[in-house]
Amino acid sequence: MDIDVLGTLGARENGVSVTPTAPKPRQVLACLALHADQVVPVGGLIEELWGGTPPRSARTTLQTYVLQLRELIGAALEKDVPVEGVPRRSAKDVLVTSPGGYLLVTGGGTSDVREFERLAGAGYRAMDAGDFPGAARKLRDALGLWTGAAFADVHTGTQLQMEARRLEESRLCALDQRIEADLRLGRHRELLAELTVLTSRYRTHENLHAQFMLALHRSGRRSEALGVYHRLRGTLVRDLGLEPSARLRRLQQSILVAAPETPLPMEHPAPPPAGPPAGSGRGRMAQV
Repeated sequence: MDIDVLGTLGARENGVSVTPTAPKPRQVLACLALHADQVVPVGGLIEELWGGTPPRSARTTLQTYVLQLRELIGAALEKDVPVEGVPRRSAKDVLVTSPGGYLLVTGGGTSDVREFERLAGAGYRAMDAGDFPGAARKLRDALGLWTGAAFADVHTGTQLQMEARRLEESRLCALDQRIEADLRLGRHRELLAELTVLTSRYRTHENLHAQFMLALHRSGRRSEALGVYHRLRGTLVRDLGLEPSARLRRLQQSILVAAPETPLPMEHPAPPPAGPPAGSGRGRMAQV
């Protein structure tokens, strides 16, 4: 089975879509697809579907949604090419009932989340090794798997909302490091348009603003780089009651005293976190 959740939900068996159109079965499939090849507890699925006030018929209704998914899977399995001596798969072999929950078997199929994590991890390791071209390439490939917000067309409950936030933090971490790699490769001018959009969208993300300041400074636009700092400071003070971090203030001072054509010194990057934490959105600082 091939699974996509980084954007529009999609699940295909033998190339045939098994994605239901009804909202609740889509929620069930999204939970199972995200945790493919792992047992998803019945309690977690019920919480996702109904929150803290499930109906008395919750388990029976969940079983109905599972049966609907199996009907779609069964129709797709009809395209299986028979192999002599090998039993034909059934829908129950793909969507398995396990003690306490359900398990969606990919059978060696693809998962965009797993591929994103694999490529992002390779990109982080390349950054640590100083292979900035390799890091930029792998992280760009990882980010290219995203076609929109995670579960973009799924009605999300508590469980999926939490997972969507986690995935978004992972995406931001990969984006941060890809931009860092591009800066290390001298691609500051190519980054200006992208960073203009990103800093408008993530108005309190310090590292994106620091990267924008560096890109502007290296493009000979020092006054605009300082303007980015002052806009960020105003937003942080007004919205969060915070001053910019000490590292961002040092970056501002470095730009103030340097000539536009002077490259700022760069520190060795800290290793990216194993799992990007949810937080204030201030982000990791760019290397200055």
